[in-house]
Formats: sequence, structure tokens, C-alpha cells
Amino acid sequence: MTQGVVPVGAGPIGTERLALLPLRAEDADAMAVVLSDPALHTFIGGSPATVEELRARYVRLVAGSPDPAVSWCNWTISAGGSPVGHVQATVVRGGDGLTAEIAWVVGTPWQGRGIAKEAARGLVRWLEGRGVRTVVAHVHPGHAASAAVAGAAGLAPTDEWHDGEVRWRWRQRVGT
Repeated sequence: MTQGVVPVGAGPIGTERLALLPLRAEDADAMAVVLSDPALHTFIGGSPATVEELRARYVRLVAGSPDPAVSWCNWTISAGGSPVGHVQATVVRGGDGLTAEIAWVVGTPWQGRGIAKEAARGLVRWLEGRGVRTVVAHVHPGHAASAAVAGAAGLAPTDEWHDGEVRWRWRQRVGT
């Protein structure tokens, strides 16, 4: 394997109730509906993307990072065969191995059912199985639901901040 190339690409992930399916540009139509609530942008800013904007973004994401040392992994979260949100991981090779920065969004109608927690736990386990040694997420200090998701996925808050958000971290134990 070429040094610096990240050997991780999005593959299907199954959990007890969910299927995390590699993102496709064709998912934009359904995901635009899932992500249409402006309240989803309370902590991240912006506004819901149109179908066209989302499709263009998905085309870029599916094409992958132009940097071979960075892997963009994106999934739709499917519950009962219907999309309900998405998770993502940006994987990079650093001095101590592979590190992934993760994020998640679940549409408003499906929140409060443990879907984000289950998806994030499944994602972290999947990343660990592919040699990722560190997982980080950035959580707005006022977003209790996202803090609960990060904690359920095994991440713990640090004293580090990034763009006004707390950096949460999980590290694989050496020898595991």
C-alpha cells in the first residue's frame, strides 16, 4: 500500500435497526425532504439545501477527496427501508495512525428514537474495524442531544475547542 494513501472507503454498515448505506447522488431527492427542517440548522448555521444543491454536493462527496491522504466516507441512515438521516467520516492518516472526524444528522421526525446514537455507535465500530485509532466529533456546547450521541458512541469531551464547538474524542486502546 502506498504510504499516505488512506485505505478506507464507505461500505454498508448494519446495526440492530438500521442500515447505513454508502451515499449516492440519487439519494438527494429523498434526503432533501429528510433534511428540510430549518431547525436542523440551529447549531450549524445555514438553511436546508435544495434538491439541486444537495445533488451537486453528493456528486462531489461520492467522487471523493482529491487528496489521496484523505478519505470522505458518507452514508444515508435507513430505518425500515426509508432514509432518515446521514452520517459521515473524514479519515486521514496522521502520526499516530488513522483518525476519523465524524458527524451525524437525523431528520426532525425521527429524532428522539435513538437512531443517531445507534448510527454513530455503528460507525465508530466500523471505523475501528478498519484500523482507525482516533475518532473525533465537534459538538456545539448548547446541543445536549449531539453531546448524548457522541457519548453513546464512546467519545468523551476534551478541553479542546474548534470553531466554537467542543472536540469530543475516542481513542482505540493500544493492544486491542
